[in-house]
Amino acid sequence: MGVDYYNILKVNHSARDDDLKKAYKRLAMIWHPDKNPSARRDEAEAKFKRISEAYDVLSDPQKRQIYDLYGEEGLKSGKIPNSSYEASSSSSRPPHFYHQHPPNAASFRFNPRDAEDIYAEIFGSEAGGASAGHRTFRDASFRNAGGANGELRKAPAVENPLPCSLEDLCKGVKKKMRLSRNVYDASGWVVNDSSSWSKLELVGILKKECSESCRITSLCLCIHRDEFLSCFISVLKMRVVEEILPIEIKPGWKKGTKLTFPKKGNEEPGIIPADIIFVVEEKPHPLYKRDGNDLLVNQEITLLEALTGKTLDLTTLDGRSLMIPLTDIINPEHEIVVPNEGMPISKEPGKKGNLRLKLNVSYPSKLTAEQKSELKRVLDGVS
Repeated sequence: MGVDYYNILKVNHSARDDDLKKAYKRLAMIWHPDKNPSARRDEAEAKFKRISEAYDVLSDPQKRQIYDLYGEEGLKSGKIPNSSYEASSSSSRPPHFYHQHPPNAASFRFNPRDAEDIYAEIFGSEAGGASAGHRTFRDASFRNAGGANGELRKAPAVENPLPCSLEDLCKGVKKKMRLSRNVYDASGWVVNDSSSWSKLELVGILKKECSESCRITSLCLCIHRDEFLSCFISVLKMRVVEEILPIEIKPGWKKGTKLTFPKKGNEEPGIIPADIIFVVEEKPHPLYKRDGNDLLVNQEITLLEALTGKTLDLTTLDGRSLMIPLTDIINPEHEIVVPNEGMPISKEPGKKGNLRLKLNVSYPSKLTAEQKSELKRVLDGVS
């Protein structure tokens, strides 16, 4: 059957221009994309376009006449039957205008108007150029909530620390972060009364109907010849939602690495939610210290071990046992480099930095005369 424009605007088939405009204004105030939170923006945009198209067709006498006779397909395709009797018998929709002869198909081409142009025409003219007999009051702070040009601005990013152990940064790990944030759901009320209301009185009505978690995003008070027509109060109700954000730490990530979750900040009217950014922080390790892609270890050995040798047994960050034999004489602050036993290089899969062992020789605090004599005997002649 095609689209039912009358049902979209919630008007009957005999609706006049004033009825159409009132219906459009009420629905446009609810479904304009700028008046809806980002989570519902796509849905709101689609509904706003359908509402605008319905108003465009039904408010234009020629488009409405063709639509009433031949439906959406005839309106948009231009395939209009030669006989009006054929059209009226094939359409289940009662015509608003009926003519003995169908409109001139050769001169008509369906050209839909832009949804924002319609919105600007209906609301813009009333806000800026209303006559003394027709006054419209709007809350400008919400009308242009996004900025001077009505464009949405984005909230600054919110950074949170993401503490990671060296083991996590070496092997990689998956984490789950719990996030609580405020979101808004669109709703509204239409007030119809023959008496006069002030904006303050209507705000009072809203406070009775809405909790402290509501925000007024639109307050439209319409008066014609000093007679109250209607008022639409658009509000956003705030609720707190919890989300679990999956985070995958890649092997080799470094301190300062950032992981961004777009638009996961608190929602505010007229503002694009902030990005939530997690920044990697490196926890201290009891044995290893990171230096770029290398791992540093300070190892203390005795003078005897420095002279006679030793095998070091280290547990790596990925849980292996690493045996490092010391066969040469070790000088104070001597450094041994073990290739490919450092941190993974994130941009070069399969490669690692080095493990650098700094050996500190521990000297005895005192020697007996006998020990000194024995050392002289053993080391005599050793260069």
